[in-house]
Amino acid sequence: MASVPALKTWLFVLPAVVLLGAAGVRMGDHLKQVDGSGRMAMEQGTAPQQDTAQATPSLPAALARRLASESTLNSVPSGLPLDIRADIEGDTDLFAYAQRLRWQADSGNVEARWMLSRVYDYCSQYANDPGGYQLDNTVLNGMGERASTAMASARQRVAARCGGFVASDGLGYPLVFAQRRQAAQAGNLAAEASLLADGQPLQTDEDYRRGLVQRVRDSHDPEAYMALAPAMGIRASGDRAMTGLVAGEALSELAWRVAACELGMACGSDSVLMNSFCANGGICSQQTDQDFTDFVYDAAVSRQGAEKMTEWVEELIGKRKGR
Repeated sequence: MASVPALKTWLFVLPAVVLLGAAGVRMGDHLKQVDGSGRMAMEQGTAPQQDTAQATPSLPAALARRLASESTLNSVPSGLPLDIRADIEGDTDLFAYAQRLRWQADSGNVEARWMLSRVYDYCSQYANDPGGYQLDNTVLNGMGERASTAMASARQRVAARCGGFVASDGLGYPLVFAQRRQAAQAGNLAAEASLLADGQPLQTDEDYRRGLVQRVRDSHDPEAYMALAPAMGIRASGDRAMTGLVAGEALSELAWRVAACELGMACGSDSVLMNSFCANGGICSQQTDQDFTDFVYDAAVSRQGAEKMTEWVEELIGKRKGR
């Protein structure tokens, strides 16, 4: 799975994380599972009488909603949005979203399988012990520190969105990796890039690895850029396959991540990306409304490195070298 890059030490790499580990194995009750189906409340009322010659024809609200839904069935099976990536953001019930993705993935949709792996990755820490996760949040809030409160808030958002998953679902690295390898073998580029980032590419030779990076560049797919980013940092230093590419330095990983944001990845202050850094890594912005790009330039890039970083990002998104 994608690693969290090292940022400046003031970025709240919390001592609270050590405290959470000291809690040990707990027998906390599982959270009540969230019913992801929900019911849409229908407003009822009596419209005022109008002159029939002047009244504007309209459908009842419930019927209009149903017709609007049915009009998209041919292109959006199983209740997924037209862009099946969209629901991982916002306030979507991720347990219900995962169920829809699983149905599509098992029907051969490789993009759905990639997104399913992202949901599993995002929710895995919570799912391992929902009750214990909430107890940890209580500890963090009780510390009364700005940093611990920020992390607790991010973790609470994870808990709210991942409710329904439990330990028996087996969320964790083995399941996430298995889903991604299956998606990669079926042709999903982001999943293929993530395997390289995990150090377990589909093929190990230099030509394949360099070719994969070039395919990601050519795709301009923000998901693939973000998935590849951990492979392009310090780990790529000295790798002949990466010679001449944006690779091999700590900032090069961040350049790939920022480029993904520039290409359309959700990177706002309330995005899964920012939430994951804070909830899972204890790396939380001091400004609650700060997006990822500003966060990187503010916290991880020196003044001397900012120009180089900008050049790399522009190169990656195609604003340099005639692309």
